[in-house]
Amino acid sequence: MRFLIATLLAVVGILSPLSASAESADVEAVITKVDLNALSLLLDDGKSYQAPEEFNFEGLEPGVKVLVFYTEVDGKRVINDLEIVE
Repeated sequence: MRFLIATLLAVVGILSPLSASAESADVEAVITKVDLNALSLLLDDGKSYQAPEEFNFEGLEPGVKVLVFYTEVDGKRVINDLEIVE
């Protein structure tokens, strides 16, 4: 019985992170605001996207159309990659 309980707890422990895993997605939109202090972009979809510290903001300014690949973690959209759309 102890073995069964231990096995079930191990399986639940392994699968728990999968149910709370981050969801990856992408969005094509126009930049409305660049906040270098907060390391974030606001797009015309009305949502804010957080950039990592090493993110290069060169060429990014309001009015530029971008394709943002992001992961949603704890309700925040964290940028994984970004492409400028011509």
